[in-house]
Amino acid sequence: MSKENLYNEEAREKLRSIVDDVSIAMMVTNLGKQPLAAIPMDTKKVDDDGNIWFLSGMDSDHNANILRDSAVQLLYSGPGDRKFLSVYGEAQIITDTEAIEDIYDSADNAYLNGPEDSNTTAIKFVPQEAAYWDSDENRLVVLFKMARAVLTGDNQDIGVTGKMKL
Repeated sequence: MSKENLYNEEAREKLRSIVDDVSIAMMVTNLGKQPLAAIPMDTKKVDDDGNIWFLSGMDSDHNANILRDSAVQLLYSGPGDRKFLSVYGEAQIITDTEAIEDIYDSADNAYLNGPEDSNTTAIKFVPQEAAYWDSDENRLVVLFKMARAVLTGDNQDIGVTGKMKL
């Protein structure tokens, strides 16, 4: 596994690439207390500054947690166990209707009552640092390469790992 630490724009591009591929994050709030609060969230977009946007109800537990403590951890695990991303940052509850309309689509009606509803909010997540693992190989190939490394002692290219400063 090779290491590749990324910074600034290069880090934002890698983050955007993984988030676009995976889209569902486990949003972990209440980081200072146990148990942690984790909920799956559909990523609505990654903006040009690398901020990650979600929709949520103002009356939700995770919104209440964010209002008490804005520190949030996002965990993404991609298809076929080939992409993983852990992102730490600060979350903000956004009530601006224009910002909400920008990321709202009809599928969101399953759990929200429209972009104009006073309970509908956006969550703007501002990433600070992240760690990732990314492989273009499928799980079977990675397992084969790992087994070959154990048997031969040779290094195998099973993907790229690194940290991101955003």
